Amino acid sequence: MPTIWTIGYEKLLPPELVAELGTAGVERVIDVRFRPQSRRPGMSKTRLGQLLGDHGIAYESRRELGTPADIRFLFHAGKLDEAAAAFRAHVEAHALEDLERLGAELDHGPRTALLCLEADPATCHRRVLTDALQVRHPDLRVVDL
Repeated sequence: MPTIWTIGYEKLLPPELVAELGTAGVERVIDVRFRPQSRRPGMSKTRLGQLLGDHGIAYESRRELGTPADIRFLFHAGKLDEAAAAFRAHVEAHALEDLERLGAELDHGPRTALLCLEADPATCHRRVLTDALQVRHPDLRVVDL
């Protein structure tokens, strides 16, 4: 059964993030932040990629699967239904090939986790992405770390 993991680093320090991923057996992290930058030390693209690589976890930034600022504010404002609908429309219009490529990788690719900031996947665009993947791959199992 294909599986995808999701994780938000909002409440984690870098070593805790690595430990969570390692315990789950994740082999690759796909960073789905539109801007893979962070004020939290160690969580920006370059440093995070180095840290994960040091622990045998591949890192990829796929900003095309991230939430543009004009939609992100809806998630932050708690307008989750509106935010999810806007993000779904954005993916359909601008990142459908990227979503399809990710879906195709899940059967034969490394054990993969989607990474973003938000700790709660229910309030994050990661949920919209995994829901869209499950529509295309009904047997896909989603595990939120």
